[in-house]
Amino acid sequence: MKILVAVKRVIDYNVKVRVKADRSDVDLTNVKMALNPFCEIAVEEAVRLKEQGIASEIIVVSIGSKACQEQLRNALALGADRAIQIEAPDGPDALSVARLLAKIVEIEQPSLILLGKQAIDSDNNQTGQMLAALLDRPQATFASEIKVEGEQLLVTREIDGGLQTLKVTLPAVVTTDLRLNEPRYASLPNIMKAKRKPLEVKTAEELGVVVASNITLLSVEPPAERQAGIKVASVAELVEKLRNEAKVIA
Repeated sequence: MKILVAVKRVIDYNVKVRVKADRSDVDLTNVKMALNPFCEIAVEEAVRLKEQGIASEIIVVSIGSKACQEQLRNALALGADRAIQIEAPDGPDALSVARLLAKIVEIEQPSLILLGKQAIDSDNNQTGQMLAALLDRPQATFASEIKVEGEQLLVTREIDGGLQTLKVTLPAVVTTDLRLNEPRYASLPNIMKAKRKPLEVKTAEELGVVVASNITLLSVEPPAERQAGIKVASVAELVEKLRNEAKVIA
């Protein structure tokens, strides 16, 4: 089985995000970037399938400027075999990303395509579903467990009422959720090996896809600052303040 994993370069989730003074976008100046956490989970699941002898090759692909090669190398250090960078303007919309990935799928013909359920910057949760529709392949989203049974996958996903298990026939598209696994740390030897693994660069023009965005960012606002709390001396005083000041009880 060949597995294709799509990964995205995002702001490190440990970094406090700053908004530009003109509110036009998020300020990326000197900000640490990282592999999208959900994408990292997808890479880990692919590596585990390879360690079980189910997968034979893992290909990671990312879309963007040359800077995203850093995240591709990180994925290679985690256990992927080779990488593909699709050179395109930063910030394409989900449909453009899905179209580019669909072209790579046509070339590579993987049996399984893994994506994080969403990126922590845009939070769209759209690319996996759009890709499955473009390829006309079965899809299973928000996977918390994946089992391979011959030419089929059993994918368990968390829903409001509990757990739902889907059976999909390969080739298929699966998006990964938080509880699927715990990603490993890349060891120093694997980081060194990743530098020698193949990384191919393709362009959107070469793939015949026009990258565009039908979404216009109007403004970005920082979250409201949390107000300091107060201490009360008794339950009676607490009730009085909740009733008369906060007005949350009658």
